[in-house]
Amino acid sequence: MKPALITLFALIASFSGADIVEKPVEYQAGDVLCEGWHAYDDAITGKRPSVLIVHQWTGVSDNEKMRAKMLAELGYNVFVADVYGKGIRPVPPAAGQEAGKYKSNRPLLRDRVNAALTVLTKDTLTDTGKLACIGYCFGGTAAIELARSGAVVKGIVSFHGGLDSPTPADGKNIKCKVLALHGADDPFVPAKDMAAFEQEMKDSGVDYKLVQYPGAVHAFTQKAAGSDNSKGAAYNEAADKASWDEMKAFFSRIFTE
Repeated sequence: MKPALITLFALIASFSGADIVEKPVEYQAGDVLCEGWHAYDDAITGKRPSVLIVHQWTGVSDNEKMRAKMLAELGYNVFVADVYGKGIRPVPPAAGQEAGKYKSNRPLLRDRVNAALTVLTKDTLTDTGKLACIGYCFGGTAAIELARSGAVVKGIVSFHGGLDSPTPADGKNIKCKVLALHGADDPFVPAKDMAAFEQEMKDSGVDYKLVQYPGAVHAFTQKAAGSDNSKGAAYNEAADKASWDEMKAFFSRIFTE
């Protein structure tokens, strides 16, 4: 289904008063019970391009559910991954410790995200030839690791994610296009990490794009981060909107090729 048709169906649905279906979904990642979130427009019939969302460091939250609904309204079938496991929704500083378990164990992180991708792939609404993954902060790192695992997706998008390259040779496993959307003033992603990320992409021949938003720091898409850039993490409305538009254009390209 072409993006233009998806948009048309979404407009029809809005006029007909159709609701976006939103619901929790339990699934297994190895021996761990996880609880993701599914969103789709039930006014659209048949299979459609589908998007996996990976959460930030506090686990599945209202922010990811909001983004899932926004994507469903655009006509996509959407599933929010639960990397941590059902009921594990830490707050800072515990969130940093939980995220650190996976950042220091990239094979485990890849396994958890791939388990969620399997759920989305098997869903009856999914066009398995048109899959993508996006992630926020910790989830941005996870989305890149999904690509490094060799997952069969059309593209991944990292929103203010970590850009380190712990195993550069794994870039050769990437089979998709990569879009990294980054705050130009993000103090939590060192210049050396950005340079390593770009070198990995170039050395591996990956079709990638790195976009930096001037004046934006970490977590620029999340209103809960506040507006004080001096804290290193803050919402930036201009960067939020521009990055969302960049993602939509990216999807239009990868799903029509």
